[in-house]
Amino acid sequence: MSNRHLARTIAMQTLFAWDFNGQKEADLEEIIAVNFRNFAPNFDDGGFVKDTVKGVLDHLKEIDDYITKYATEWPLDQITCVDRNILRIGVYELIVNDHIPPRVAINEAIEIAKAFGGESSGKFVNGVLGAIYNEMPEDRKRIKGDFDEEKIEESENNTNSEVTNEALKEKNPPVKSEQELEDEAGLEVMLDKTHSEDVNEDVSTNENGIVTEEIISETKN
Repeated sequence: MSNRHLARTIAMQTLFAWDFNGQKEADLEEIIAVNFRNFAPNFDDGGFVKDTVKGVLDHLKEIDDYITKYATEWPLDQITCVDRNILRIGVYELIVNDHIPPRVAINEAIEIAKAFGGESSGKFVNGVLGAIYNEMPEDRKRIKGDFDEEKIEESENNTNSEVTNEALKEKNPPVKSEQELEDEAGLEVMLDKTHSEDVNEDVSTNENGIVTEEIISETKN
């Protein structure tokens, strides 16, 4: 598992806890510290987690507007807390952060959704981010395509080769279910997972692995 992937899972867990517990920004530093202690105590992410979380919150309204526009069948508050915050990171990396290639932003969000979300979360995230990508201006796609995250990752790995976290050594993400994440947050409520059962997708990808057809959502009568 790459360093960036591990950092994104920690960023997602941080945003999940922040969102789940009432969006109290004063708690963010402690949430991040706890997540590092629990999942990657010896991991130096170079500030990636904090930068990602801060970037999402600094552009939260813009990001949520994108989700609302492209997840047309699902009001923002009806998307599960896990999927909502995976989408927030995905939209941030796709729209706001100029240093993340679109392919990386979309594929990373899909993989995290498969690990942390419901059965159809990967398809749901794929469809929403793919629809956003399809409507991005071509010049914007070219600018973002100039960055090679694999080279960035290689550079980071060379300076961070002593990571000893068991999850990283075994190349498995610190996967927790939605219920386990809820329990850690200290609350016992059920997340609305109905969208995972009602979403069907019809997507295809181009030669770069980017979704080229929008998600098709169906709501049960």
